Amino acid sequence: MSFTKVTEQDSNHSDLETKSISELLSAINNEDKTVPYAVEKALPQIERLVEKVVKQLKLGGRLFYMGAGTSGRLGVVDASECPPTFGVPHELVIGLIAGGETAIRKAVEFAEDSTTQGWLDLQDYAISKDDIVIGIAASGTTPYVLHALKKCNENGISTGSITCNASCPISLEAQLPVEVVVGPEFVTGSSRMKAGTAQKLVLNMISTATMIQLGKVKGNKMVDMQLSNDKLVDRGIRMIQAELQVSNEEAAKLLKEYGSVRGAVTNHIK
Repeated sequence: MSFTKVTEQDSNHSDLETKSISELLSAINNEDKTVPYAVEKALPQIERLVEKVVKQLKLGGRLFYMGAGTSGRLGVVDASECPPTFGVPHELVIGLIAGGETAIRKAVEFAEDSTTQGWLDLQDYAISKDDIVIGIAASGTTPYVLHALKKCNENGISTGSITCNASCPISLEAQLPVEVVVGPEFVTGSSRMKAGTAQKLVLNMISTATMIQLGKVKGNKMVDMQLSNDKLVDRGIRMIQAELQVSNEEAAKLLKEYGSVRGAVTNHIK
């Protein structure tokens, strides 16, 4: 099946070098405004993917994100923020990027073109049928991602994807594809812009909705967050104060004693 790679089509804006800073910023902002509406159209796909992620994690599996370049970095960011935000183990949500750790900070030439490295990277984590792998690629064609998903499917491992081109190869390979078609980029082909924003929004949805479903949020509070700095300790104290109607001093004492908002609240009530 043929598809149109809209992420590579010419920008709707021309002669950018002749525009003022004000004109550039306004035009970029207007393009960015279209992204949430494109995400909204994909909500049914995102829902099905989240349902599967929750199911696999409840079975004891892990969530893997895989991508190259901006897509890979966004997956790594979302994975790395799950432990401090929701208090889950670092091994529960794992971000893999073509080219490895070096590629997080600088481009690794041709890393995304490998048809074998993606599967090898997953094997380093002893990937199993309990896990789920989500491939992230604006183009929907990245070999590192595409061939890893193929191997996952061959081995009975659940797969999803986040792409920005409809009916692309990665969408057709993934069992649960999410397609957020944001159209041409402001700078032609610069998919770190609207496509990257769309991917970030979808990743926020996947991880946040999943963690809520797993019981990592109470009310609207991050009761399992890691107390890794003074700001978070202060937030935890205020959360305990509000929940238990105790003084600042008492809340601080409970937080120190039990190490988390959930622990403090649960044990105080008991």
